[in-house]
Amino acid sequence: MSDVSPVDAATPDWGGDSEYGRLHDVLLCPPDNFRWRETSVISRATLASGRRFDAELAATQHREMVAAYESAGVRVHFLEADEHLPYQVFARDSSVGGPSGAIVTQPAQPWRRGEYAPVTRFYADAGIPLRGHVTAGSLEGGDVIIVEPGRLLIGNGEERTTQAGAAQLGGWFTELGWEVRVEPIPSHFVHIDVLVSVLAPKLAAVCVEAASTGLVAWLRDADFEILEVSIEDAFGLGVNAISLGGDRVISTRRSEGLNGQLRTLGFEVLDPDLEMFTLGGGGAHCLAQALRRERMA
Repeated sequence: MSDVSPVDAATPDWGGDSEYGRLHDVLLCPPDNFRWRETSVISRATLASGRRFDAELAATQHREMVAAYESAGVRVHFLEADEHLPYQVFARDSSVGGPSGAIVTQPAQPWRRGEYAPVTRFYADAGIPLRGHVTAGSLEGGDVIIVEPGRLLIGNGEERTTQAGAAQLGGWFTELGWEVRVEPIPSHFVHIDVLVSVLAPKLAAVCVEAASTGLVAWLRDADFEILEVSIEDAFGLGVNAISLGGDRVISTRRSEGLNGQLRTLGFEVLDPDLEMFTLGGGGAHCLAQALRRERMA
């Protein structure tokens, strides 16, 4: 399945310079080939529990998420699902969006490395500019957060994103005059977006118990309000939400702690049940790559 169209006057300015500009286009991948694999502490625990994967339920939940995007006026595009790529459904990881074009990443695990092919075809067919490919080391999109215009956060746990991969990506943003922070994270948290999500201007959800004091201080020094999420919730992908812009967020039904805090602040929270995916190690943020957001600077 593929929904692509060339760049024209109706779809200008692919990319974005934040995690919270109004989202116009998003990239997803059908869950046709998704199944749980021992990819992380989260999925290993799920498999050890004896819980059985339900492909039909996963498809239903994914459709619920697609409907949430469409109800919010977001145009949904799909990668072509590849039978050899069971974790391709986590479309965040195979590329990175930015202000000067998309970047194709290099996933670390052998069964994910082939994800470069369908995502590269997607960008070519859609006419979306490619800034380049990460080649110096492994890097996955879940480790990249555009905190705000001019400020980038890259998680480095070595197991997924290496220092070399982070340095290559960071260098491209540094060339644009951006501040880049490469943040070491414990590898069992998989990606930085298990610990941090930026959901609105100067508003971030953070697992403060697990994030470094330096990272928390860096965000607070930049005047960010922090919504604290527990370690228990973080391992259930309770931080892993994605902003639609305009005080609207897609989260997951079971992220009750974060969802409640956001609703208290007046946010509209769309919360499809994504349990088949969170048990496999990825939440709403992991399942989607922003293609086009309103520029904030």
